[in-house]
Amino acid sequence: MLQMVGYNTTQIGVVFALAPLMRFIVPFLFLKHIKLTKKVFHLALILILFSSILFFFTIDNFYLFMIPNLIIGGSMGLVLPYIETYAMESLGKKRFGKSRLYGSLGFMALGIVLARVLNSYIIGLNFYLVFAITMLIFGLAITYNNRDFIHKTKKEGSEKFELKKVAFLWISLFFMQISFGGFYNFFTIYETQRGISLEMVSYLWAFGVICEMIFFYFQAPLLKLNLLKILKFSVFITMIRWFLLFLFPESLAISFISQSLHAISFALHHTVAISYLYTVYQNRKLAIQFYYGFSFGLGGFMGSLCAGYFYGDYLFLYATSMAFISFIFLFKVPSVK
Repeated sequence: MLQMVGYNTTQIGVVFALAPLMRFIVPFLFLKHIKLTKKVFHLALILILFSSILFFFTIDNFYLFMIPNLIIGGSMGLVLPYIETYAMESLGKKRFGKSRLYGSLGFMALGIVLARVLNSYIIGLNFYLVFAITMLIFGLAITYNNRDFIHKTKKEGSEKFELKKVAFLWISLFFMQISFGGFYNFFTIYETQRGISLEMVSYLWAFGVICEMIFFYFQAPLLKLNLLKILKFSVFITMIRWFLLFLFPESLAISFISQSLHAISFALHHTVAISYLYTVYQNRKLAIQFYYGFSFGLGGFMGSLCAGYFYGDYLFLYATSMAFISFIFLFKVPSVK
């Protein structure tokens, strides 16, 4: 869409960096000054809709376009932790993964449909606006006359939230997401430059999402085990995944194997990380806010910048080293069940 408007790669990179930065900053505002309540959740949904409308009026101006992107980044940093905490509390760890796979379904549906009809950036903006309206409606419907959103438990507010409680886990999450920078931003370019067709790369992306969805559905028994050991396992597999792409960059078979590991390096790691934080912290909404802030926020931002700097034949060797650092820090994290 932004290429259609005329944005260069640097401008597009800046736009994509705004949301992760806001996801990192927002949790600190809630550490002492604000609480993630139902009213704040509703306000965030309304701001997302408002920003979606602003897109139509600002997309032609790079600097003005930064404003709604900043607002959406901050708002998503509120909506996602709020709804994920509610899902975990309502469904429990066993069923949480199954609910999470609907995000994967939405990702695939959008990719398939929008890719076929996107011949103007206005079409993309219309899609975004419709989804923002739909998300607002369902967000209001979920919280309307729902006792879980009316009565705040004393347990959640009784504990002083301290990042240093599991400081090494936060560092691990940060480096884990940095390792994904090369994959999220350059995987398509990396593969096509090594002889794999663009169409086949699209199949690789779809295959990874399908594996992710299957794992989300069947991963519940693993959550009964030692969460820290499972977290270590998922990061170790991520190291193997990136190293395979480095060793065999032109192998289509290895690329498919690597994509199958997305089920563990993303689906399993994501669910186990949230489950661990849910167990350790009483203020779970804030814990999940910081999870998104440190991993997808600051980690995503730094991962994008570093991947651009290290892009080349050694991109996924660098990614392997970042995952290795994440793995090492997990040995300093206390174990929970």
